[in-house]
Amino acid sequence: MLIGELSRRTGVSARSLRYYEAQGLLSARRGANGYRAYGEEAVVTVTQIRALLRAGLSTEVIRQVLPCARGEGPGFDWCAELREILGGELAEMDEQIEALRRSRGTLVGLLTKP
Repeated sequence: MLIGELSRRTGVSARSLRYYEAQGLLSARRGANGYRAYGEEAVVTVTQIRALLRAGLSTEVIRQVLPCARGEGPGFDWCAELREILGGELAEMDEQIEALRRSRGTLVGLLTKP
């Protein structure tokens, strides 16, 4: 299918699809006319990419975990070793949240001083 069809079927813009391809998340064959041609599996792949992006993962991490994702999110069937990668991402997010809480507390303290 051409990029316009994949865009229509997934609700993802052609620009985003080209970005996913540039990031190594999605692959397409090129026809003799130079147009991108995607297989049927691209619909599931784009659905997986979108679910992982909503989870806050970077495209770099998605590139690592995507080859082992089976099925459509959010209930992926993961390869065992990737649970460790995702657990590390979750721990990093928790640290960022805590740092933001501390910064917020400091800012509140500054605003409440006369």
